[in-house]
Amino acid sequence: MSSSNGLICFTNCLLPLEDGSIVERDLWIDERRGVIVDAQKTFFLRKERPAKVIDLEGNILSPGFMDIQINGAYGFDFSVYEGDDQVYSDGLRTVAEKIVETGVTSLLPTTITQEKSLYPKLLNLLRPYSSPNSATLLGWHAEGPFIQYAKRGAHAPSFLLSAPNSMDSFKEVYGAENLADAEDWLMSDTHERGLGIRVITAAPEVDGVMSTIGPLAKSGVVFSIGHSIASSAKALEAVQKGARLITHLFNAMPQLHHRDPAIIGLLGASPHLATPFHPITAQTPIVSRFGHELYRAPSLKGQHAVPSGSEALGDVDTPPMSPVRQPAAAPAMSGVASPLDLGYEEGHGHMTTEPFQRPFYELIVDGIHSHPNSVRLAYTAYPEGCILITDAMKILDPSLKDGVHEWRDGQKFVKEGDKLYLEGTDTLAGSVVTLDKCVRNFVRFTGCSLGDAIKCATYNPAKCLGIENRKGTLRPGADADFVVLDRLGNVLHTWVGGKQVWSKQ
Repeated sequence: MSSSNGLICFTNCLLPLEDGSIVERDLWIDERRGVIVDAQKTFFLRKERPAKVIDLEGNILSPGFMDIQINGAYGFDFSVYEGDDQVYSDGLRTVAEKIVETGVTSLLPTTITQEKSLYPKLLNLLRPYSSPNSATLLGWHAEGPFIQYAKRGAHAPSFLLSAPNSMDSFKEVYGAENLADAEDWLMSDTHERGLGIRVITAAPEVDGVMSTIGPLAKSGVVFSIGHSIASSAKALEAVQKGARLITHLFNAMPQLHHRDPAIIGLLGASPHLATPFHPITAQTPIVSRFGHELYRAPSLKGQHAVPSGSEALGDVDTPPMSPVRQPAAAPAMSGVASPLDLGYEEGHGHMTTEPFQRPFYELIVDGIHSHPNSVRLAYTAYPEGCILITDAMKILDPSLKDGVHEWRDGQKFVKEGDKLYLEGTDTLAGSVVTLDKCVRNFVRFTGCSLGDAIKCATYNPAKCLGIENRKGTLRPGADADFVVLDRLGNVLHTWVGGKQVWSKQ
């Protein structure tokens, strides 16, 4: 039943906020425009109260989940085109209409590496889409073909490419018309959507790829580091040039090593790399937190005893103190210093590396692609950057049974619970986990609150894409896309654009 004045009030509910907290508060929407409204401003301007009040009985009213890497679902594969536009469009519509049962209200259809000539057709069909009863397709995520052969995973090796002509190589493959401009994002109060690509997963060490990062970032495309063997230095350089995301962290990349943590090490990189460095010298006082000087090193000329007052070492001569680190010349790496070999200007005490923002990172939280301890380790290192994804394949369907299923090109999947691999191999081939289950798993794996886990499936992906004013939040003016959860994180209802599109009962 619709509201006579368009205003609906959700009451007796818990609202997850952008900081991960959950508060008890009412929420108003205008179902005619499909947006969240400011209750006080709306009341005083329109002099009206909501004609419809919905009691959520203490359940959670969350922003709709966002999946920014999903390869297919419900029998449809975004990377397979069999010559019929209508069949492909119907498949897209099926996924968009059914995925809402998992709490997903926005997604980025993801294509894995394709034969070059197929991209123009696929990407034209994958333009943003929404309907009154479906999740919103926000554009597309191109995973490949500019990836590393050694970390290709299930990507066809014969279709992998380098980018000898930099951006011209990208435009040749994806089509210049498909590369998004920043102003193409979600528009005004309509449900029109701009065209084109939103995320590109590529390996920055592949020939010509590094030089595309800056232009792509300026045009509004999120460059994601993935399927890569980039060293720490290369990964850091990519972030400094504008890379904003890491594709399915831990998977299809070098393992963490303490001497070269590579891509994974970006989560631990200091955001203060440009902070002045001051070696301890003979003139450096040791000061208490109250400002009292406790100790000043003696002159470094010759051997000196530790100052009196030390009962243990008072009578023992000690050698001069060594500085914490000797100044060194900055390494020559295209003007970028490695977090392992951070350079300092000769004769000065400060770093030459520019400060940077750590990238967002995706996690597949099915307990298979990454061990629960690894998930907790990553989240502890950098909680603000965590984004939950499914990386789901076409057989994602909560009702699908285990067994062998057809994939493409004569290959088959083997599904065992949430585990999915290519028949005859031990190669993981995406997942079949749903995003709502990822949220619940994340709480168990990390010990975080449900509000924090929800943030990783709503606000964080929206912020990564730069659309947090319209998606992934409960801000006034944002789209009225919601998922109603019980207090364990199970999906009860899903709303898109102010309309209920799915209910468990």
